[in-house]
Amino acid sequence: MLVLTCPCCGATAEETELAPGGEAHIARVGPGADASAFEAYLFHRKNPRGVHFERWRHAHGCGKWFHAARNTVTLEVYGTYPAQTPEPPRELLEKIAAKVPGFDPEART
Repeated sequence: MLVLTCPCCGATAEETELAPGGEAHIARVGPGADASAFEAYLFHRKNPRGVHFERWRHAHGCGKWFHAARNTVTLEVYGTYPAQTPEPPRELLEKIAAKVPGFDPEART
């Protein structure tokens, strides 16, 4: 079972209390975007084997959105941070780089 800590209220919750929101840190398109840009926004997502940055909502708690860094193979959670953060925190990227061979924190920023 996936267990995440909500950085907004501090509660630790199982995935049944959360709602997934897909990939984090993607560029959202506005109403003036052409059809191909809107298609890319809706359907073209990374689905990596390993480290992944995702959006989650604490649905049965505070109701706020947050981001989580986790490993899609082992389900290890490296950390969570508020959704208003434009990119993963440097400390979190360094923590992941120390644990995951071949992970390049510079490739994320």
